[in-house]
Amino acid sequence: MKTIGITGGAGFVGQHITSLLLGLGYEVVVFTRNNTLTNTHKCLLYAHWDPDKELCDTQALSSLDAIIHLAGAGIADKRWTADRKKEIVHSRVHGTAFLVSQLSIHAPHCKTFIAASAIGYYGPDKQLDNPFTELSPASPDFLGDTCQKWEAESLKAATHCRAVILRLGIVLGKESGAYPQLAAPLPYGIMPVLGSGNQVVSWIEVSDLARLFIFALENENISGIYNAVAPNPVTHLQLMQAIAKARGGFKIPAPAPAFLLKIILGEMAVEVLKSCFVSAHKTIAAGFMFKFPDIASTAQHLR
Repeated sequence: MKTIGITGGAGFVGQHITSLLLGLGYEVVVFTRNNTLTNTHKCLLYAHWDPDKELCDTQALSSLDAIIHLAGAGIADKRWTADRKKEIVHSRVHGTAFLVSQLSIHAPHCKTFIAASAIGYYGPDKQLDNPFTELSPASPDFLGDTCQKWEAESLKAATHCRAVILRLGIVLGKESGAYPQLAAPLPYGIMPVLGSGNQVVSWIEVSDLARLFIFALENENISGIYNAVAPNPVTHLQLMQAIAKARGGFKIPAPAPAFLLKIILGEMAVEVLKSCFVSAHKTIAAGFMFKFPDIASTAQHLR
């Protein structure tokens, strides 16, 4: 039985991946700062790590056959103050560098390193018939620069094991992430529309994303960078219409103008308003099959 480590395993995406791994018969070690978590499965262990203090359970590391690295401060959790931006960068760049260095020393049997990144790597699209691919350059803005530095540290793992980076799109799931926030006003008959509504949203349903991490884990011919997005991106308005239709009832569109979002969210509003059309071609060509390739079936699944 193989043992898989996961950082960020107690988070929204991490919980889905952990559950799937356990269901497939893997032993899972969740690396976390939270010392209060207790085991809920005979094949699940929690191990302490704190990259800020450069602490990690090296005995747990030594047991690993592979690791999935998700940990990092939430992009949308707080307003982007100068201090928050430093925290976002540090948690990803330093955290990844620390993990990779510890693996090289203490995890001789760890042969696979799978890391999260984000489509924030790309800037706003300029041509809707020319989507971003894994070869597109990084945007010179805050998230583009952060993702570029983050990925550079992840790719250093390739010196001693197979390294895969998944650039995550907007993750849609019932429990957390964008979907509950977008759907929250719908029971009151209100359908929020952010900005013009014409910005392209490259998204992925959370169980498909968890399956994609397992796909990358189990297919040894896969390495390098892949976009983790569904093959059918939609405009923000189309996304909201699909969610509203799945929920049923009459919904009144309620525009949230760009200037208002900029006042409320500050610099982070750029990410809410920008159009980002990202290709899933390389991921599909590798053999991955989406269960939720279109927004209509996804919205019905999530309602």
